Amino acid sequence: MNPTRVFTIGSNVFREVVRDRILYIIALYALLLSGAVMLIPQIAGGAEDKIILDFGLAAMNVLGLIVAVFVGTGLVNKEIEKRTVLVLIAKPISHSEFITGKHLGLAAVLGALVTAMTAIFLALLQLNQLTYPLGSILLAVVYLFLQLSLITAIALVLGVFTSTVLATLLCFGVYLMGNLSQDLLEFGRLSKNPAIEQLVRNLYLVLPDLSRLDLKNQAVYGFSALPDAMTLITNAIYGVVYTVLMLAIAILVFSRREF
Repeated sequence: MNPTRVFTIGSNVFREVVRDRILYIIALYALLLSGAVMLIPQIAGGAEDKIILDFGLAAMNVLGLIVAVFVGTGLVNKEIEKRTVLVLIAKPISHSEFITGKHLGLAAVLGALVTAMTAIFLALLQLNQLTYPLGSILLAVVYLFLQLSLITAIALVLGVFTSTVLATLLCFGVYLMGNLSQDLLEFGRLSKNPAIEQLVRNLYLVLPDLSRLDLKNQAVYGFSALPDAMTLITNAIYGVVYTVLMLAIAILVFSRREF
């Protein structure tokens, strides 16, 4: 794999996504958060600080997810529909370089989005003199980026072998199931049905456990509510390894696809 070619593909993806005005989502986030900061204190009854913290992180998650899914599922399909993939593959670009470059380019866009939204979030908290645990918020944002990077890899896998619309629906389904995987596992235990329990266990092993990379609720209450350091490291490694695995599957499927 040639790093220069991967960087070139990633740079092109970054410029293309920015040119499609995806970064206007930053302005939408600022408007939503500004409205929340003005409205929530009037209805929160004294708990506005924690509600605003939770809303700001949740809005960041949702907007980042929308970009990761809608853009990620179309990254490869758009090249196939325009037949530009034939030109790219005809050049000395391997399938692994193509997929990796696409992922890194969109991950860079998501990194820029998350960074900008975090800066706006902290600035509004500071301007409104709200109390907030800075360290735990920043840690939650880092894990949010890992989660979005993983979702991008899943979107690429689904986008390689099916249509953009179906891939989008499946990706949202995987996201919902991934965040509910712990609950599903508990449901399987409570069902007392061996068949259901086995099915749920298999789903848990296959689907990503996205709850490991979700620290929104814990961040609201500071470092005391966060998992211990070893758990945090293990969860981060889990996210990276799962992302690499998804990219490997996407490369394998893409290399076997006929255009």
